[in-house]
Amino acid sequence: MSGFGAIGQGTDLHAYARALARTHDAVIGGSRPPMRPRELVARSWSRVLALGLDPDGRNTRNPLPVEQVERLRGESPLSSVIGELRAVISSVAEASQFLLVVTNGDGVILWREGAASTRLRADDLGFVEGALWTESAVGTNAIGTAIAEAAPVQLFSAEHFEQPQHPWYCTAAPMHDPRTGELLGIVDVSGPALTLHPTVGALVETAVRLAELRLWRQHQHRLERLRTAAAPRLAGVDGPVLLVDEHGWVAHSAGIAAGERIAVPRGDRPIAVPGLGLCLPEAVAGGWLVRPAGTDTAVRLLLDLSGSPLIEVSGSGTPWRSSLSIRHAEILLLLHLAGPTGMSAATLSTALHGDTDHVVTVRAEVSRLRKLLGAVVDTRPYRVASGVELRVEFGAAEDRRDCAFLRDSAAPGVRAVASPHRVR
Repeated sequence: MSGFGAIGQGTDLHAYARALARTHDAVIGGSRPPMRPRELVARSWSRVLALGLDPDGRNTRNPLPVEQVERLRGESPLSSVIGELRAVISSVAEASQFLLVVTNGDGVILWREGAASTRLRADDLGFVEGALWTESAVGTNAIGTAIAEAAPVQLFSAEHFEQPQHPWYCTAAPMHDPRTGELLGIVDVSGPALTLHPTVGALVETAVRLAELRLWRQHQHRLERLRTAAAPRLAGVDGPVLLVDEHGWVAHSAGIAAGERIAVPRGDRPIAVPGLGLCLPEAVAGGWLVRPAGTDTAVRLLLDLSGSPLIEVSGSGTPWRSSLSIRHAEILLLLHLAGPTGMSAATLSTALHGDTDHVVTVRAEVSRLRKLLGAVVDTRPYRVASGVELRVEFGAAEDRRDCAFLRDSAAPGVRAVASPHRVR
């Protein structure tokens, strides 16, 4: 549910700010509020109160040093679209007295610009480049709450948890990788509370949509350049072949109906590709040629949970083994148990965390798992791909309750797997 729309047309901002201040003080003080806060705000206040943050004084700000901010900017995919965001938002920032703020996926402010007078007020608040602006750091705010809710958020005045933030409004929307859905960062517009206009939310959403479209076009242009550069090499290849970029995104396929992405190729081992089996990657300029290592097109995975999690991939050619993080092993196990119907991001969040509040985290983890294993994990819904055989080994004990991996897991859905029946 969108958190945009903290005010409506004709709202008396002065009166509403006073009413919210009374509501904030009552809720924080444990008494009955004169009006109910919005559900979005109530959920956030509940989370922040559980963390023990101080609503009256400013919670600690420790901005990163300039050189670290510069490094994070260089690593952020949003660095290539910051111009689009400025074009949509910053051109009216001075006249509207607001700031454009862009964070990375962790909530660290990487870019901040806008009205000079508002920047000075933001400095006093610690709302600066390098500062972490999550709920756990600074309480309820549009950036941190948008991350927590995985949705756009607008907050007005005393809907913020910290009293020093009450003179502000903030309107934030998540920006995602258009290829994977992974959270890349948050785009926020903030300014003096009594200057908030109902159209600010639409402005932010428009900027995010345009920037995500720009990211998608950049991706397509990179694949097109790779196809052009590799055309002479492709012309001399017989049989099934894939051309992929350095991240495993498919630029060209012949002899196989490939998906959008495979595992990230490495020159020191084969990779598993559903429909091709184990394949040998060959480096070309800007990417890889991927061809079958033999005639066996089956892909077989063994998830070994008898000790530290391991994955073994076999088919034609020499099998390879790799260690897995505990989280990735948990995800593979849960998808295996879900069978062909798979799991939605919300269902997987519940199985891993006990609630649906971690959908963004789940999507990011599955994206990283697919980077390692590629299309053996399908999306929409998440499931083990058709044609992939996955076996799970829990160790020598017949009773899975003796498996330390299951017993020690913090994921409710994984702990529930421990029963006298083996998974095949």
